[in-house]
Amino acid sequence: KTAIVLGLTLANVHTSQVTATVTVTDTSASITSHIVKDIPIPVGSSIEIMSGNKIVVEASDIVKVDCSVSDKVSATLSIMEIDV
Repeated sequence: KTAIVLGLTLANVHTSQVTATVTVTDTSASITSHIVKDIPIPVGSSIEIMSGNKIVVEASDIVKVDCSVSDKVSATLSIMEIDV
């Protein structure tokens, strides 16, 4: 299967500012790309990463969200799957 990433929202659920990094790994080509790196997210805020952009991923690809403080970013990913 193939999927199109339509949206990615990151919410800070911590009591202070955090930073987040989002990467996509194409496992078939062994390539990892940064979508954002160390983006600051203020207390009580969220940020829309995709903002109208789209990313095509395969079933084995990995979308990874890392945070400067463990378990303090909540991520919501919107995708559309396509049978090819």
